[in-house]
Amino acid sequence: MRWRVAIAVAVVLMVAGLAVSIQSHPPTSIILATTTSTRDTGLLDYLDPLFTADSGITVQYVAVGTGQALDMAARGDADVAMVHAPSLEIPFMNAGHGLCRSAVMYNRFLIVGPASDPAGINGLTNATQAFEKIWKSNSTFITRGDNSGTNVKELAIWARVGYIPSTTNDSWYLDTGQGMGATLTVASEKGAYTLSDDGTFYALQTSLQLDILVAGDPFLFNQYHIIVVSPTQHPNVNAAAALEYAHWLVSQRGQTLIAGYEIGGHRLFTPNYNPNDSGVC
Repeated sequence: MRWRVAIAVAVVLMVAGLAVSIQSHPPTSIILATTTSTRDTGLLDYLDPLFTADSGITVQYVAVGTGQALDMAARGDADVAMVHAPSLEIPFMNAGHGLCRSAVMYNRFLIVGPASDPAGINGLTNATQAFEKIWKSNSTFITRGDNSGTNVKELAIWARVGYIPSTTNDSWYLDTGQGMGATLTVASEKGAYTLSDDGTFYALQTSLQLDILVAGDPFLFNQYHIIVVSPTQHPNVNAAAALEYAHWLVSQRGQTLIAGYEIGGHRLFTPNYNPNDSGVC
């Protein structure tokens, strides 16, 4: 009887100890603030489970425009950001919000629109000329209007044209305030033009009544960076796990997986980490 009682007590203590251990060592996770293109292409749903399997770290992502993603990170509400607007990223780093910043991959922007092409831009390789023709023909254009990387690039093209349209003054210029996938759907429904990264367009192409009309302009290059949030500025962030995620993305394994991600025979992102860049993770 005594040994039975001893075994029972030992089992109870072991279970209690295990419970305490589980409570004091919760599964490690990070919050990723990112752009909608990494979600809408399916890239994160492809990469993140593989990272979790390799590291034991889970990734919870919030997909918004790059401006909003960086705002989240600047508040310390995210551990890491994957974004694609260098003109917004550099001030973020200069303000000390980022611990490090590495190039991960790129794709390219496209101007897409209806096959009828009322502005006559099909075949152009100069985005500025295409936007000017859209403006002068008052052809419907859908903007994201959300301070995303795509919206930042769109406004940079309009600046080259020398005219910044507004939804108040230009009836042909419509604002969705939504992500890339939703904006492509609206453009398709309205027979309108829009600017899209090629990865999201290829991922959704079969559901859209839109054609690629303008491509190949070097200005349409679209670079993505991974930024680990600074634990100095934001002590609450999980910088160690965020660094592990950044290192995994730019490792040979991460870069190979990115290169192999295709939909319909199209590679959606091209890896381009350069360890010689300054300030890399």
